[in-house]
Amino acid sequence: MYDVTIIGAGVVGSAIARELSKYNLKTCLIEKEDDVTTGASKANSGIVHGGYSAKYGTLKGELCAKGNAMYKELEEQLHFGYKKTGALIIGFNEEDEKRIKALYDNGIKIGCDDLEIIYNDKIREIEPHINEKVYVALYAKSVGVTSPYEFTIALAENAIKNGVELKLETLVKSIEKKEDKFIIKTNKEDIESRYIINAAGVYSDKVANMVGIYDFEILPRRGQYILLGKDQGKLINTVIFQVPTEKGKGILVTTTYHGNLMIGPNAEEVDDKMDVATDIETLNKVLDTARMSIPDFDVKKALTTFSGIRAISSTGDFIIEESKVKGFINVAGIDSPGLTSSPAIAKKVSDILKESGLVLNENKSFDAYRKPIFKSKDIDNDLGLKIDDKNPNKNIICRCETVTESEIVDALHRGIPIKSTDAIKRRTRAGMGTCQGNFCKGRVKAIIARELDLPVENITVRGDTSTDRLQRVNINLVRKLK
Repeated sequence: MYDVTIIGAGVVGSAIARELSKYNLKTCLIEKEDDVTTGASKANSGIVHGGYSAKYGTLKGELCAKGNAMYKELEEQLHFGYKKTGALIIGFNEEDEKRIKALYDNGIKIGCDDLEIIYNDKIREIEPHINEKVYVALYAKSVGVTSPYEFTIALAENAIKNGVELKLETLVKSIEKKEDKFIIKTNKEDIESRYIINAAGVYSDKVANMVGIYDFEILPRRGQYILLGKDQGKLINTVIFQVPTEKGKGILVTTTYHGNLMIGPNAEEVDDKMDVATDIETLNKVLDTARMSIPDFDVKKALTTFSGIRAISSTGDFIIEESKVKGFINVAGIDSPGLTSSPAIAKKVSDILKESGLVLNENKSFDAYRKPIFKSKDIDNDLGLKIDDKNPNKNIICRCETVTESEIVDALHRGIPIKSTDAIKRRTRAGMGTCQGNFCKGRVKAIIARELDLPVENITVRGDTSTDRLQRVNINLVRKLK
């Protein structure tokens, strides 16, 4: 019998798990895939948004601002990769200027004190490579970038360290309410729990249906991205948005936390909740729109394309509440700015549990800290490209990202049982560089097989349970686009 079972180990479920590990509770975190952060939490922009970006009076507006303010301390504790860069929301004409002023007014209502409307020369002081036709921008200084999958992994690792049980490859098939407990039937076992947190992302409506809740629907929306090399990341200093539309914040141009240039996403309604394919027509439109912000990036330096599915709620806002079924708490429709809001969402959920009657006694042995797997890649680690296979600390497995054998071994022994090369990539960046794993993938497989005492042929790229529909455009076709 668990006190709380969380369904879904994305950034929201993992943040809730870590928050609840601060209390003397028996908590279970379950995930249908073979690793945490395999859904939208691994395939998004990685932007820590400013409070202006969601409408005043909504949960999004409230929790985005609160979440943003929590990232600095979380980075100091969990070492996942976060830095403040600021952002420009750019405009080209008077109509855009009106919309930028409306964003400014919305941010002031929410309580943002980092906003400034700037023009012409001041914009170019911040972003010398920006389109010369840009004449107005909202400068939001609190915006930052993070590594979203590393953040999720860090939250889950720390939750496990503090007593949360993680069950991977565990698919919820049905839920039965029996007196004061739930019986969760999965593909592996029956799980009993006093409370359920439904953080199942694009499937949160289906999980809610299992207990008779039909008052919202999740509408999957796909966004496609192009990732370019680190030499292109030097073209910009901030996150650059164009004025948002009714479908979202639009095509952005940003550096990732690790210094790559990234452009996207678009917004397209899809029927298949796992359809994360990319297509050349859409990517061409993404490219053309991004050039309105930064004209001079070199698409020949594109490394890969990817897409993610956002869980858009039919209500238009986050759904964070105890449902009509006592003990069943929906945390659903967490689209943008969900990554930014996730630590604040976790605190709100703990308050809901307390109001519902769950006793939250402090876990006095709670340890907030998590040791980093690797150092930031924008600093010299003195390893160069020399490969010394006698010394794990200097045996470079991935040349592009200078990832060592020791880092890969460390990643394999941190509480989350992983066994795929993509799981290692998310933790160490082995395979994320210019050659996209052509040099290191076999070497990574060999280390996983050795450490886990498995046949090397059993080591997969993406895990045995992956349900993604992954059909990416050949990157050479993208490099030929104008």
